[in-house]
Amino acid sequence: MAQELNRVVADTTVAEIDRRAEEAGADYEVGLESLGQFQLAWRKFRKHRLALFGLAILGALITAAIVGPLIAPFDFNTIPQPDVNVYKGRGPSLAHPFGETGGLQRDVLHLVVNGARTSLFIGFSSMLIGVTIGTLVGSVAGYAGGFVDNLLMRIVDVMLSLPILFVILVAARFFGGGNVLTIVVIFGVFSWMGISRLVRSLFLSIREREFVEAARAVGVRDRRIIFRHILPNAFSPIVVSASLIVAGNIIGEAFVSFLGFGVSVTSPTWGNILSNALTFIPLGNWWWPFFPGFAIILTVLAVNFVGDGLRDAFDPRSRA
Repeated sequence: MAQELNRVVADTTVAEIDRRAEEAGADYEVGLESLGQFQLAWRKFRKHRLALFGLAILGALITAAIVGPLIAPFDFNTIPQPDVNVYKGRGPSLAHPFGETGGLQRDVLHLVVNGARTSLFIGFSSMLIGVTIGTLVGSVAGYAGGFVDNLLMRIVDVMLSLPILFVILVAARFFGGGNVLTIVVIFGVFSWMGISRLVRSLFLSIREREFVEAARAVGVRDRRIIFRHILPNAFSPIVVSASLIVAGNIIGEAFVSFLGFGVSVTSPTWGNILSNALTFIPLGNWWWPFFPGFAIILTVLAVNFVGDGLRDAFDPRSRA
């Protein structure tokens, strides 16, 4: 009888402790589960509402860029006969929610959707090139140190001292030729310097830790130490910086295309759509530049929200 009473009292005590802990907001899952870095990061990321909103917007834009041109009711390659009576274009309507352009009366919605495909492709592809180059340069400089570090960092300093926007305009003018892949390479080649400095600083701190010293002691090759031991621990800041490069390159491509040095008008981007609308703005065609401009703003905000969420998610000082 006494043993049964003691068991009931113990169960009651445990239940009371659990109840009070739940009221205090304690998270037992973190203590009971063995979660990896990315699992913990995803848990933190889900609590960032703006980041989830940005991810949803970005996913919708990417889906529209991939699927939209395939199911759009208007053929992009078919140019309608212009109506001289409505040369300045038609405003938004049920048939054309974003309105029609001046001159050839093309559907603005279809232009924006097709432009999203090219602009997003340039933004993400150039980011991959820039992150790859920057990560390789920063890894070698931070791990090797000495003469190699000084040489690579002086190259970075020279690149950063250049007026990058002007150099991109000149390179796009002489080497771009309106080709999308060439524009991708140009933006990728001029967007790696910040990443390289970030990776170098991370390698300088991580290479002195005990697990790296242990790997050297057992004879692990430098290449394996760099890519299997150090780089995974520097992955989190790289992801955050990569998201910011996407936003910067999308704006940069729009600026270059707006000036007429970017992608050919036969491959619509948000930038050259704005450039084509410039002549018709005095005629009252507010819808022509408004919607591609709004698409640029929405995309950049979404990418920045995702970047903020990733920064908080991978921050070890923030609570899960």
